[in-house]
Amino acid sequence: MGFIFLGWSIVRKTIKVGVLYSENGPYGSMGRDCRDGADFAIREIANDPSCSIQIEPVYADPAGDPRRYLEESRAMLRDQGCRQIVGTITSQARKEVIPLVEKYDGLLWYVCAYEGFEANENVIYTGTCPNQHLIPLLDYLLPTFGKKAYVVGANFVWGWEMSRIARELLGHAGGEVLGEHYLPMDDVEVDRLVADIAIKRPNFILNNLVGPSSYAFLAAIAELGKRDQAFRPENCPVVSCDLAECELPFVKVDSAVGQYSVGPYFDSLQTEENRLFKKRVEAWHGAERRLSVFFEGAYTAMKLLAASASAAGTDDPVALKAVLHAAKYDTPHGPLRIDARTNHAALPFHLGRIRADGGFDIALSRPAITADPYLTFGQREAVRPFLRVVQ
Repeated sequence: MGFIFLGWSIVRKTIKVGVLYSENGPYGSMGRDCRDGADFAIREIANDPSCSIQIEPVYADPAGDPRRYLEESRAMLRDQGCRQIVGTITSQARKEVIPLVEKYDGLLWYVCAYEGFEANENVIYTGTCPNQHLIPLLDYLLPTFGKKAYVVGANFVWGWEMSRIARELLGHAGGEVLGEHYLPMDDVEVDRLVADIAIKRPNFILNNLVGPSSYAFLAAIAELGKRDQAFRPENCPVVSCDLAECELPFVKVDSAVGQYSVGPYFDSLQTEENRLFKKRVEAWHGAERRLSVFFEGAYTAMKLLAASASAAGTDDPVALKAVLHAAKYDTPHGPLRIDARTNHAALPFHLGRIRADGGFDIALSRPAITADPYLTFGQREAVRPFLRVVQ
Protein backbone atom coordinates (compact mmCIF):
# COMPACT_ATOMS: atom_id res chain seq x y z
CA MET A 1 0.00 0.00 0.00
CA GLY A 2 1.59 3.28 -1.07
CA PHE A 3 0.96 6.95 -0.57
CA ILE A 4 -1.43 9.07 -2.62
CA PHE A 5 0.15 12.44 -3.39
CA LEU A 6 -2.21 15.40 -3.74
CA GLY A 7 0.01 18.41 -4.33
CA TRP A 8 2.29 18.46 -1.29
CA SER A 9 -0.05 16.48 0.98
CA ILE A 10 -0.03 12.75 1.63
CA VAL A 11 -3.28 10.89 2.19
CA ARG A 12 -2.79 7.97 4.55
CA LYS A 13 -5.04 5.30 5.93
CA THR A 14 -6.14 6.36 9.42
CA ILE A 15 -6.56 3.76 12.14
CA LYS A 16 -7.96 4.37 15.58
CA VAL A 17 -5.89 3.03 18.47
CA GLY A 18 -7.00 2.97 22.08
CA VAL A 19 -4.48 4.34 24.60
CA LEU A 20 -5.66 2.94 27.93
CA TYR A 21 -3.50 4.00 30.87
CA SER A 22 -4.29 5.17 34.39
CA GLU A 23 -2.68 8.59 34.59
CA ASN A 24 -4.25 9.12 38.02
CA GLY A 25 -4.54 6.81 40.98
CA PRO A 26 -1.92 4.80 42.89
CA TYR A 27 0.23 3.94 39.86
CA GLY A 28 -0.40 7.14 37.91
CA SER A 29 3.31 7.91 37.48
CA MET A 30 3.67 4.75 35.39
CA GLY A 31 0.52 5.48 33.40
CA ARG A 32 1.62 9.03 32.61
CA ASP A 33 4.97 7.78 31.33
CA CYS A 34 3.21 5.18 29.17
CA ARG A 35 0.86 7.84 27.78
CA ASP A 36 3.80 10.12 27.01
CA GLY A 37 5.73 7.31 25.31
CA ALA A 38 2.72 6.42 23.16
CA ASP A 39 2.20 10.09 22.27
CA PHE A 40 5.83 10.51 21.26
CA ALA A 41 5.57 7.47 18.99
CA ILE A 42 2.37 8.83 17.40
CA ARG A 43 4.18 12.11 16.75
CA GLU A 44 7.06 10.30 15.04
CA ILE A 45 4.68 8.13 13.00
CA ALA A 46 2.87 11.24 11.75
CA ASN A 47 6.18 12.66 10.51
CA ASP A 48 7.47 9.43 8.93
CA PRO A 49 7.01 9.50 5.14
CA SER A 50 7.69 5.76 4.89
CA CYS A 51 4.62 4.90 6.99
CA SER A 52 1.38 4.45 5.03
CA ILE A 53 -0.92 4.82 8.06
CA GLN A 54 -1.58 7.49 10.62
CA ILE A 55 -2.82 6.84 14.12
CA GLU A 56 -5.83 8.55 15.62
CA PRO A 57 -5.53 7.92 19.36
CA VAL A 58 -8.56 7.33 21.54
CA TYR A 59 -7.56 8.11 25.13
CA ALA A 60 -9.01 6.91 28.40
CA ASP A 61 -7.83 7.20 32.00
CA PRO A 62 -9.44 4.54 34.27
CA ALA A 63 -7.61 6.02 37.31
CA GLY A 64 -6.74 2.53 38.58
CA ASP A 65 -10.39 1.39 38.82
CA PRO A 66 -10.83 -2.16 37.38
CA ARG A 67 -14.48 -1.48 36.50
CA ARG A 68 -13.50 1.54 34.46
CA TYR A 69 -11.00 -0.52 32.50
CA LEU A 70 -13.92 -2.66 31.40
CA GLU A 71 -16.08 0.33 30.52
CA GLU A 72 -13.37 2.20 28.65
CA SER A 73 -12.09 -0.79 26.68
CA ARG A 74 -15.65 -1.75 25.71
CA ALA A 75 -16.26 1.78 24.44
CA MET A 76 -13.02 1.74 22.44
CA LEU A 77 -13.68 -1.63 20.80
CA ARG A 78 -17.44 -1.54 20.36
CA ASP A 79 -18.31 2.13 19.91
CA GLN A 80 -15.21 4.00 18.76
CA GLY A 81 -13.84 1.71 16.05
CA CYS A 82 -10.59 0.62 17.68
CA ARG A 83 -9.16 -2.77 16.80
CA GLN A 84 -5.96 -2.15 18.73
CA ILE A 85 -5.44 -1.04 22.34
CA VAL A 86 -2.07 -0.11 23.77
CA GLY A 87 -2.57 -0.20 27.47
CA THR A 88 -3.04 -1.41 31.02
CA ILE A 89 -0.32 -1.46 33.67
CA THR A 90 -1.31 -4.09 36.20
CA SER A 91 -2.10 -7.75 35.60
CA GLN A 92 -5.45 -7.20 37.29
CA ALA A 93 -6.37 -4.60 34.65
CA ARG A 94 -4.98 -6.70 31.80
CA LYS A 95 -7.06 -9.70 32.83
CA GLU A 96 -10.17 -7.50 33.03
CA VAL A 97 -9.67 -6.24 29.49
CA ILE A 98 -8.65 -9.45 27.69
CA PRO A 99 -12.16 -11.03 27.47
CA LEU A 100 -13.46 -7.91 25.72
CA VAL A 101 -10.49 -7.82 23.34
CA GLU A 102 -11.24 -11.44 22.50
CA LYS A 103 -14.97 -10.77 22.08
CA TYR A 104 -14.40 -7.92 19.61
CA ASP A 105 -11.46 -9.64 17.86
CA GLY A 106 -8.93 -6.96 18.69
CA LEU A 107 -5.36 -6.83 19.93
CA LEU A 108 -4.09 -5.61 23.29
CA TRP A 109 -0.47 -4.44 23.35
CA TYR A 110 0.83 -5.04 26.87
CA VAL A 111 4.19 -3.40 27.62
CA CYS A 112 4.79 -4.08 31.34
CA ALA A 113 6.66 -6.75 33.27
CA TYR A 114 4.27 -9.44 34.42
CA GLU A 115 4.13 -12.81 36.19
CA GLY A 116 3.87 -15.07 33.11
CA PHE A 117 1.67 -18.15 32.66
CA GLU A 118 -0.27 -16.48 29.89
CA ALA A 119 0.00 -16.43 26.09
CA ASN A 120 -3.15 -15.10 24.47
CA GLU A 121 -3.55 -14.84 20.72
CA ASN A 122 -5.23 -11.45 21.21
CA VAL A 123 -2.35 -9.96 23.25
CA ILE A 124 1.10 -8.81 22.10
CA TYR A 125 3.44 -8.96 25.10
CA THR A 126 6.36 -6.54 24.80
CA GLY A 127 7.12 -6.56 28.54
CA THR A 128 9.16 -9.17 30.39
CA CYS A 129 7.96 -12.43 31.94
CA PRO A 130 9.70 -14.40 34.76
CA ASN A 131 12.38 -16.14 32.71
CA GLN A 132 13.38 -12.67 31.46
CA HIS A 133 13.35 -10.85 34.81
CA LEU A 134 13.06 -13.09 37.90
CA ILE A 135 15.25 -16.01 36.86
CA PRO A 136 18.30 -13.95 35.76
CA LEU A 137 17.79 -11.82 38.88
CA LEU A 138 17.98 -14.84 41.18
CA ASP A 139 20.91 -16.08 39.12
CA TYR A 140 22.74 -12.96 40.32
CA LEU A 141 21.38 -12.62 43.86
CA LEU A 142 21.96 -16.11 45.27
CA PRO A 143 25.70 -16.42 44.70
CA THR A 144 26.23 -12.72 45.47
CA PHE A 145 24.17 -12.24 48.65
CA GLY A 146 22.93 -15.63 49.85
CA LYS A 147 20.04 -18.08 49.71
CA LYS A 148 17.60 -16.59 52.24
CA ALA A 149 14.91 -14.28 50.84
CA TYR A 150 12.02 -12.28 52.18
CA VAL A 151 9.25 -11.61 49.62
CA VAL A 152 6.84 -8.68 49.68
CA GLY A 153 4.19 -8.11 47.05
CA ALA A 154 1.09 -6.29 45.92
CA ASN A 155 -2.11 -8.00 47.02
CA PHE A 156 -3.23 -9.10 43.57
CA VAL A 157 -2.12 -11.56 40.89
CA TRP A 158 1.28 -9.94 40.19
CA GLY A 159 2.40 -10.17 43.81
CA TRP A 160 0.92 -13.61 44.45
CA GLU A 161 2.35 -15.26 41.36
CA MET A 162 5.79 -13.66 41.61
CA SER A 163 6.06 -14.87 45.20
CA ARG A 164 4.94 -18.38 44.23
CA ILE A 165 7.49 -18.63 41.41
CA ALA A 166 10.29 -17.21 43.57
CA ARG A 167 9.50 -19.70 46.33
CA GLU A 168 9.63 -22.64 43.92
CA LEU A 169 12.82 -21.47 42.22
CA LEU A 170 14.55 -20.86 45.55
CA GLY A 171 13.49 -24.31 46.73
CA HIS A 172 15.05 -25.90 43.65
CA ALA A 173 18.28 -23.99 44.34
CA GLY A 174 18.51 -24.97 48.01
CA GLY A 175 17.33 -21.57 49.21
CA GLU A 176 14.31 -20.55 51.24
CA VAL A 177 11.76 -17.79 51.69
CA LEU A 178 11.89 -16.64 55.31
CA GLY A 179 8.69 -14.62 55.06
CA GLU A 180 5.97 -13.38 52.69
CA HIS A 181 3.77 -10.34 53.05
CA TYR A 182 1.20 -8.64 50.80
CA LEU A 183 -0.11 -5.09 50.82
CA PRO A 184 -2.72 -3.15 48.83
CA MET A 185 -1.20 -0.51 46.56
CA ASP A 186 -2.37 2.36 48.75
CA ASP A 187 -1.34 0.83 52.09
CA VAL A 188 1.65 2.70 53.52
CA GLU A 189 1.58 1.17 57.03
CA VAL A 190 4.67 -1.00 56.78
CA ASP A 191 6.11 -0.90 60.31
CA ARG A 192 5.04 -4.44 61.30
CA LEU A 193 6.33 -5.81 58.01
CA VAL A 194 9.71 -4.18 58.46
CA ALA A 195 9.87 -5.36 62.07
CA ASP A 196 9.35 -8.94 60.88
CA ILE A 197 12.12 -8.54 58.31
CA ALA A 198 14.44 -7.25 61.04
CA ILE A 199 13.73 -10.41 63.06
CA LYS A 200 13.97 -12.88 60.14
CA ARG A 201 17.24 -11.35 58.78
CA PRO A 202 17.13 -12.38 55.11
CA ASN A 203 20.02 -12.04 52.67
CA PHE A 204 17.88 -10.05 50.23
CA ILE A 205 14.31 -8.77 49.82
CA LEU A 206 12.31 -9.35 46.65
CA ASN A 207 9.96 -6.38 46.31
CA ASN A 208 6.87 -6.79 44.14
CA LEU A 209 4.89 -4.02 45.80
CA VAL A 210 3.33 -1.40 43.52
CA GLY A 211 2.95 2.35 43.96
CA PRO A 212 2.67 4.06 47.37
CA SER A 213 3.17 0.84 49.37
CA SER A 214 6.47 0.23 47.58
CA TYR A 215 7.66 3.79 48.17
CA ALA A 216 6.79 3.63 51.89
CA PHE A 217 8.50 0.25 52.19
CA LEU A 218 11.74 1.51 50.63
CA ALA A 219 11.76 4.46 53.02
CA ALA A 220 11.19 2.21 56.04
CA ILE A 221 13.94 -0.21 54.99
CA ALA A 222 16.31 2.75 54.64
CA GLU A 223 15.55 3.74 58.23
CA LEU A 224 16.14 0.15 59.33
CA GLY A 225 19.50 0.23 57.56
CA LYS A 226 20.51 3.32 59.54
CA ARG A 227 19.82 1.43 62.79
CA ASP A 228 21.23 -1.92 61.66
CA GLN A 229 24.08 -2.09 59.15
CA ALA A 230 22.98 -5.59 58.10
CA PHE A 231 20.07 -4.01 56.21
CA ARG A 232 22.04 -1.50 54.19
CA PRO A 233 21.74 -2.10 50.41
CA GLU A 234 25.24 -3.52 50.10
CA ASN A 235 24.43 -6.19 52.68
CA CYS A 236 20.72 -6.94 52.19
CA PRO A 237 19.40 -5.27 49.04
CA VAL A 238 15.79 -4.65 48.14
CA VAL A 239 15.36 -5.75 44.53
CA SER A 240 12.29 -4.85 42.46
CA CYS A 241 11.05 -6.17 39.14
CA ASP A 242 8.81 -3.16 38.49
CA LEU A 243 10.44 0.03 39.85
CA ALA A 244 11.41 2.66 37.27
CA GLU A 245 12.79 6.18 36.90
CA CYS A 246 9.37 7.82 36.72
CA GLU A 247 8.59 6.58 40.25
CA LEU A 248 11.76 7.68 42.02
CA PRO A 249 10.58 11.29 42.49
CA PHE A 250 7.86 9.85 44.74
CA VAL A 251 10.39 8.03 46.94
CA LYS A 252 12.21 9.95 49.67
CA VAL A 253 15.45 11.26 48.23
CA ASP A 254 17.89 9.02 50.08
CA SER A 255 15.72 5.99 50.81
CA ALA A 256 16.23 4.09 47.56
CA VAL A 257 19.88 4.84 46.82
CA GLY A 258 21.83 1.61 46.32
CA GLN A 259 18.74 -0.56 45.86
CA TYR A 260 18.12 -2.50 42.66
CA SER A 261 15.53 -2.92 39.96
CA VAL A 262 15.49 -4.97 36.78
CA GLY A 263 14.12 -4.30 33.32
CA PRO A 264 14.78 -4.49 29.58
CA TYR A 265 15.42 -0.73 29.49
CA PHE A 266 16.92 2.03 31.62
CA ASP A 267 17.50 5.65 30.68
CA SER A 268 21.23 5.14 31.26
CA LEU A 269 21.53 2.34 28.68
CA GLN A 270 24.70 3.02 26.72
CA THR A 271 23.79 2.06 23.17
CA GLU A 272 23.69 4.08 19.98
CA GLU A 273 19.99 3.32 19.58
CA ASN A 274 19.23 4.75 23.01
CA ARG A 275 21.45 7.76 22.51
CA LEU A 276 19.56 8.69 19.34
CA PHE A 277 16.21 7.96 21.00
CA LYS A 278 16.98 10.23 23.93
CA LYS A 279 18.16 12.95 21.59
CA ARG A 280 14.82 12.86 19.75
CA VAL A 281 12.86 12.93 23.01
CA GLU A 282 14.98 15.84 24.22
CA ALA A 283 14.06 17.84 21.12
CA TRP A 284 10.38 17.18 21.92
CA HIS A 285 10.27 17.43 25.69
CA GLY A 286 13.51 19.01 26.90
CA ALA A 287 16.78 17.72 28.33
CA GLU A 288 15.43 17.26 31.85
CA ARG A 289 13.25 14.27 30.92
CA ARG A 290 14.58 10.99 32.33
CA LEU A 291 13.04 8.07 30.46
CA SER A 292 11.70 4.86 31.96
CA VAL A 293 10.84 1.36 30.79
CA PHE A 294 7.19 2.48 30.78
CA PHE A 295 7.87 5.39 28.40
CA GLU A 296 10.10 3.30 26.15
CA GLY A 297 7.78 0.28 26.28
CA ALA A 298 4.67 2.17 25.16
CA TYR A 299 6.70 4.02 22.53
CA THR A 300 8.07 0.75 21.15
CA ALA A 301 4.66 -0.96 21.12
CA MET A 302 3.06 1.92 19.23
CA LYS A 303 5.90 1.96 16.69
CA LEU A 304 5.63 -1.81 16.19
CA LEU A 305 1.87 -1.49 15.73
CA ALA A 306 2.27 1.24 13.12
CA ALA A 307 5.07 -0.51 11.24
CA SER A 308 3.21 -3.81 11.01
CA ALA A 309 -0.13 -2.15 10.09
CA SER A 310 1.65 -0.10 7.44
CA ALA A 311 3.27 -3.19 5.93
CA ALA A 312 0.01 -5.16 6.09
CA GLY A 313 -2.06 -2.27 4.76
CA THR A 314 -4.62 -2.86 7.50
CA ASP A 315 -5.08 -3.01 11.26
CA ASP A 316 -6.88 -6.35 10.97
CA PRO A 317 -5.30 -8.39 13.79
CA VAL A 318 -4.67 -11.53 11.72
CA ALA A 319 -2.96 -9.70 8.88
CA LEU A 320 -1.07 -7.43 11.25
CA LYS A 321 0.27 -10.34 13.34
CA ALA A 322 1.48 -12.18 10.23
CA VAL A 323 3.69 -9.19 9.40
CA LEU A 324 4.69 -8.60 13.01
CA HIS A 325 5.89 -12.18 13.54
CA ALA A 326 7.93 -12.22 10.34
CA ALA A 327 9.98 -9.07 10.96
CA LYS A 328 12.78 -7.84 13.19
CA TYR A 329 12.52 -4.31 14.54
CA ASP A 330 15.09 -1.82 15.80
CA THR A 331 14.11 -0.35 19.17
CA PRO A 332 15.80 1.85 21.80
CA HIS A 333 16.67 -1.29 23.79
CA GLY A 334 18.00 -3.15 20.74
CA PRO A 335 16.71 -5.50 18.01
CA LEU A 336 13.33 -7.06 18.80
CA ARG A 337 11.34 -10.01 17.50
CA ILE A 338 7.87 -11.23 18.51
CA ASP A 339 7.59 -15.02 18.82
CA ALA A 340 4.71 -16.35 16.72
CA ARG A 341 4.08 -19.17 19.23
CA THR A 342 3.63 -17.00 22.30
CA ASN A 343 3.20 -13.39 21.03
CA HIS A 344 6.01 -12.44 23.45
CA ALA A 345 9.08 -10.34 22.69
CA ALA A 346 12.63 -11.54 23.22
CA LEU A 347 14.07 -8.95 25.61
CA PRO A 348 17.40 -8.11 27.26
CA PHE A 349 17.96 -8.21 31.02
CA HIS A 350 19.48 -5.25 32.85
CA LEU A 351 20.07 -4.92 36.57
CA GLY A 352 19.97 -1.27 37.60
CA ARG A 353 21.22 0.22 40.87
CA ILE A 354 19.57 3.44 42.02
CA ARG A 355 21.69 6.59 42.14
CA ALA A 356 21.23 9.66 44.32
CA ASP A 357 20.17 11.74 41.28
CA GLY A 358 17.16 9.52 40.57
CA GLY A 359 18.70 7.45 37.81
CA PHE A 360 20.11 3.94 37.57
CA ASP A 361 23.61 2.64 37.03
CA ILE A 362 23.47 -0.60 35.07
CA ALA A 363 25.31 -3.20 37.14
CA LEU A 364 24.71 -6.26 34.96
CA SER A 365 23.32 -6.94 31.49
CA ARG A 366 22.42 -9.98 29.42
CA PRO A 367 21.44 -10.04 25.74
CA ALA A 368 17.90 -10.70 24.59
CA ILE A 369 16.29 -13.74 26.23
CA THR A 370 13.57 -15.68 24.40
CA ALA A 371 10.35 -15.49 26.40
CA ASP A 372 9.21 -18.72 28.08
CA PRO A 373 5.97 -17.57 29.74
CA TYR A 374 5.00 -21.02 31.04
CA LEU A 375 8.57 -21.98 32.06
CA THR A 376 8.27 -24.92 29.69
CA PHE A 377 12.06 -25.22 29.60
CA GLY A 378 11.59 -26.59 33.13
CA GLN A 379 12.11 -24.71 36.35
CA ARG A 380 15.05 -26.85 37.40
CA GLU A 381 16.67 -26.27 34.01
CA ALA A 382 15.92 -22.56 34.34
CA VAL A 383 17.77 -22.24 37.64
CA ARG A 384 20.72 -24.41 36.65
CA PRO A 385 23.13 -21.44 36.34
CA PHE A 386 22.92 -20.70 40.07
CA LEU A 387 22.35 -24.32 41.11
CA ARG A 388 25.96 -24.90 40.11
CA VAL A 389 27.11 -21.94 42.21
CA VAL A 390 24.96 -22.34 45.33
CA GLN A 391 24.69 -26.08 45.97
